[in-house]
Amino acid sequence: MTTVLIASNNAHKATEIAEALDFPGWEFKTLKQVGVSSDPAEDAETFLGNARIKAHAAQQASGGMPVLADDSGLEVDPLDGAPGVHSARYAGEPCDDAANNAKLLDALSDVADEARTARFVCQLVFLDENGNEVDARGTVEGRIAHEAHGENGFGYDPLFLPEVFGFERSLGEAKPEEKNAVSHRGNALRELRAKLSGTC
Repeated sequence: MTTVLIASNNAHKATEIAEALDFPGWEFKTLKQVGVSSDPAEDAETFLGNARIKAHAAQQASGGMPVLADDSGLEVDPLDGAPGVHSARYAGEPCDDAANNAKLLDALSDVADEARTARFVCQLVFLDENGNEVDARGTVEGRIAHEAHGENGFGYDPLFLPEVFGFERSLGEAKPEEKNAVSHRGNALRELRAKLSGTC
């Protein structure tokens, strides 16, 4: 059994990753599950840069385990791409989904429906035990709703109306399998799985 360390303690991400990358003989563990502490400064200006920072830091802290790191966020067009790489802490420290959503709605209070375009972005970086890197990127286009809808998902999911749902339902209203089929992380994981399929 090969244990791949997920460079996160986010249980939601861990579940999505394990369901999408179901290679025989692979198991996925969070930092906490393997007793590794890694919390580097995510100070890059891009999702790829931050994913690389997290991947290399976790691999070093774990003594060389294979690592999968994720950096993701929301880019809102009328806000010039904000919150972007600052999505998790958009409303400040500590991370607070409700506060982030409230700040986003306030920033878009005067923006018309058709102009509230946005996308979720997920950047993955996989490092094998030798430090070889494979990266993948996924996006999903949509709009920001005027209020939260649904109890599923996390983060900005209740505010995000995917184009593939006809802007009629939020990711927060989608069942897990529906979300994984269209989400930025699902798309990135499918790309990564295709790239890794020759080695697993």
